[in-house]
Amino acid sequence: MNGPTGEVLAQVQAALALGFVVFLRVGAAAALMPIFGERVVSVRVRLVLALAFTSILAPVVAGQLPDLTVAPRWDLLLLSETIIGLSIGAILRLFILVLMIAGSIAAQATSLAQIFGGNAAEPMPAIGHVLVIGGLALAAMMGLHVKLAMLFQLTYQILPPGQMPAAGELSPWAVAHVSKAFSLAFSLAAPFLAASLIYNVALGVINRAMPQLMVAFVGAPAITLAGLVIFAVASPMMLSVWSAAFDRFLAMPFEATP
Repeated sequence: MNGPTGEVLAQVQAALALGFVVFLRVGAAAALMPIFGERVVSVRVRLVLALAFTSILAPVVAGQLPDLTVAPRWDLLLLSETIIGLSIGAILRLFILVLMIAGSIAAQATSLAQIFGGNAAEPMPAIGHVLVIGGLALAAMMGLHVKLAMLFQLTYQILPPGQMPAAGELSPWAVAHVSKAFSLAFSLAAPFLAASLIYNVALGVINRAMPQLMVAFVGAPAITLAGLVIFAVASPMMLSVWSAAFDRFLAMPFEATP
C-alpha cells in the first residue's frame, strides 16, 4: 500500500514490533519483581504495570534494538529477551527472599516460629511477614518504579537484545547474588542469633547449677520477650541495611565485587 496510508501503517507496525520486543523483557521480569509481581496483586494489574513500563522504555531503548523492519530473528528475540527478563526478575525477587529468610532465622532463634503472619501468599513467621511488608513499603516510598525503569535501561546496554546471554557469564552473576542474599539474610538476623546463643548458654549454666529447676519453662517466656524487644529495636536498622543493599543493586546490578 502506497501513499500516506501506507506510511502510517508502516509506522504503526514498527511501533507495535518495538513494543512487543521490549515487553518480552519487561513482562518476564514483571512476573517476579518486588511489589509489581507479588501474588496478591491482580494479574490484570500486573499486565497494566508491565505495559506501562514498556511504554516508558520503548522510546528510550529504540536505538539499541536491531532493525525490526528487515525480517528479524523472532525466535531468537523471543527466547533471549524472555531469559534476560526472567533472570533480572529472579535476582530482584532474591531481595524479598532475604527478608523472608532473615525473619525465619530470627523466629526460629527466639521461639516465635509458630506465630504465622496472616494470609500471606507464602507462609512465613510473623517476623518475616512484618519485614517483607515493611521492606516493600520502604522500597515503594523510595521510588522503586523510577529505579526499575533506569535498571531496565541499563540492562539493554549490558545485555543487548537479539543476543543470547552466555551461560558462562550469566551463571556466575546469578550465583554471586544468591550467595550475597544468604549472607545478607544471616547478617540481618545476627542480633537474634546472638540472643539465642546467650540464652542457651545461660540456660545450660543454670541447669548445671540447679538440676532440679525446670529451666525450659522459665526461659521460654524470657527468650520470647527478648525476641520481641530485639525486633522492636533492630527492625528499623535491619530495613535500613536491606534498603541500602537493594539500592546498591539497582544502581549497579552487574557489579562483580561484593
